Parts: sequence; structure tokens; C-alpha cells
Amino acid sequence: MVKLIAVILSIFLLFGWSTPAIAQSQANLTPEQIQLRDELGNKAFAATDKGDFATAENYWTQMLEQDPTNAAVWSNRGNSRVSQNKLQEALVDYNNAVKLAPNVTDPYLNRGTALEGLGRWEEAIADYNHLLEIDPNDAMGYNNRGNAEAGLGKWQEAIADYKKSADIAPNFAFARANYALALYESGQKDEAIHQMKNILRKYPKFADVRASITAALWEKGQQGEAESNWVAAVGLDPRYRDINWVKNVRRWSPSMVSALEKFLKLQ
Repeated sequence: MVKLIAVILSIFLLFGWSTPAIAQSQANLTPEQIQLRDELGNKAFAATDKGDFATAENYWTQMLEQDPTNAAVWSNRGNSRVSQNKLQEALVDYNNAVKLAPNVTDPYLNRGTALEGLGRWEEAIADYNHLLEIDPNDAMGYNNRGNAEAGLGKWQEAIADYKKSADIAPNFAFARANYALALYESGQKDEAIHQMKNILRKYPKFADVRASITAALWEKGQQGEAESNWVAAVGLDPRYRDINWVKNVRRWSPSMVSALEKFLKLQ
């Protein structure tokens, strides 16, 4: 079975290009067609906000019937398909978006994420490399390239990319969390815990870091502090009780997954 992509990437993909991008292609469209397209776009975004991705996909499809040259619509339909784990179909949409808008970053970012979900790490990295050639200051591009490098076990490269992402966008908390996980995997466990504590000072309700620091502190022998963080973590997001979800969906680093598994077994 195809692995689901990491949570932060899924969250990003829900939104893709903003609503104004829908209007980028207006050639040969009548005023009535433009109005219909915009109405469908609004409905698609509303369905996405509700988590009804199948309905959103249907609206994007209707838009493509009206305007098949709109790269943003192809990319957004790909996003709705990724959210349903229809990764192969999403790749077709992203390929069309890339052909229509080869100098826009979003289709490369989204296609790279779908490739990650399929475990095609090198191809994903190639898309992120191209994205970063277009925009060297794209924080999400560095974060996602770090994810793909982590998938290949290239932890030093991942550390560098996560750090670059966080440096560009200091409030991008997931890049900082990924940086801490990569540090932990590389054996820099004390520094990883230090980074986690810094994140929690600013984002005390960040469930992912509450859960990861639980595992790290438990392995370090600080059971009381670990238990305290665990109560907060599962109160915010009970999915961290499921080690398979943590491993295959959130895609923590192997050492951190192992540490959490030990905690869950001994709890």
C-alpha cells in the first residue's frame, strides 16, 4: 500500500495556489464562462475547507472542462487528489500544471510531495531542486527537500535544509520540529531536546513536539517530565498513540519512532 505523505505536507497541499490564481487564464473565455469558473472555484475552496476533498475534486474537474489551460486549477485538483491518497492521479495533474506554468514554484512543490508519498525520493528532490532554482528563498522547498533526503537516510543534508528553511521563515514551526528530529537521528540528542524546548516556549500547544520530547526525555531517563509532556501531547492530538501513524504518516525519524515505541510499551 502506498504510504501517506507527512502531515505538514498534507496541510500545505490543502491550500495550494490562492483564489486569485484561478483567474490567471482568461483567454478565449466568455464573461459567462469566467463567472462560472470563479463560482466553481469558490465552491471548491469551500469544500476543501470542510475536508470534503472528493467534492472539491469534482468542482476542479468542472473548471477544467471550462478552462483546460489553467495551471492553477490542474495543481489544485492534484491537491484534492493527494488529500484522498490518489497519488498517481495527482501526478498527472501536476505534470499538466508544470507544462503550463514551468516557471511557477507551486506545481513542483506539490508534485514533489506526491512523489514523496510514493517513496520516489530522488524524483522529489529533483522537483525541489528546480523549485529552489526558481526561488532560492522558498522555505517550504527547503523543508520538503529535507523530508525527501530524510527518506533516503541522508540526515546531514536534511539537517542543513531544515535549518535553512527555519532561518528563512523563523515562524515555520514544522521546519524547526523536523530539524530537531533530524538532529536526534544523527545522534545529537541533547541539542535536539534543547531545540524542542525552545519550540515549546513559543508554541506550547504544538502536539508534534510535545510527543517527540516525551520520547526523547523518556529515553534519557527523565520519566516525570516525559509523562507530563505526554499528557499534553495526546490531549492536543491523540494520533500520537498510534505508532504506525507516527512512522508512516507523520514520518518521524527512525530513532525517534523507536524511542516513542519504547515509551508506549512501558507506559
